[in-house]
Amino acid sequence: MNILIIEDEIKAAASLAALIMKIKPEAKIVSQLQSVSSSVKYLSENEQPDLIFMDIQLSDGLCFNIFKAVKISCPVVFCTAFEDYTLDAFKANGVDYVLKPFSKDDIITAFKKVDELKNFFQQNTAVPQLNDLLAKVSAPAGKKNFLVFKNNKYVNISTEAIAFFYIKHEATIIKTFEQEEYSINQSLDQVYAMLSPDQFFRLNRQYLVNFKAIKDVEHYFARKLLVNLTIPAPEKLLINKEKVQMFLSWLENR
Repeated sequence: MNILIIEDEIKAAASLAALIMKIKPEAKIVSQLQSVSSSVKYLSENEQPDLIFMDIQLSDGLCFNIFKAVKISCPVVFCTAFEDYTLDAFKANGVDYVLKPFSKDDIITAFKKVDELKNFFQQNTAVPQLNDLLAKVSAPAGKKNFLVFKNNKYVNISTEAIAFFYIKHEATIIKTFEQEEYSINQSLDQVYAMLSPDQFFRLNRQYLVNFKAIKDVEHYFARKLLVNLTIPAPEKLLINKEKVQMFLSWLENR
């Protein structure tokens, strides 16, 4: 069995690999990847493994963006430190997940569930295939609004009204299409985990942008992209060459 690990925490990846080899000594771990971009590149250039252990929050965004860029036809066991409604959807559809910190029993259970799932699909050709199930749950609806406090008042800001989130003096700021700004307590990583990956893209460490706010995209120096918005941004919004393919796939696959 060829197994791919996609996990941005090096210690967690090493621990997971050690557990897998104890449980399945005949298995081969073909690679350990830490980001969406490296995973897209690997899966585009190599044969599909038999099984993937995949963290949900990676160093450059949510793992769901991988599914938008490449077709994954093998079973996936999702690993995460966060338990939310999305995980319930995966579990209901027969794809397992493990919560960090995971134990040997967690991984044993995951292997059993994957085996049962494979047998089920082999014996029931009328049901949707695994990749179809993954496609249905790979784009969660996301948070609908953010409660903010300004001028001694609490106000709900609809996610649809937000052009982008960005970091300003180490604080996370909401910028609306009306060009109003609100400070929130969550980090940009936390905000990204709450949002629909269909609607928002993490351009870089500083900016998280709504699809509807993107006016156009230009080629820039050093194989980067320059993203122009429908409203002014405090600085140039650049995408590094490592994320170009993923970003263009996100733009195209609406």
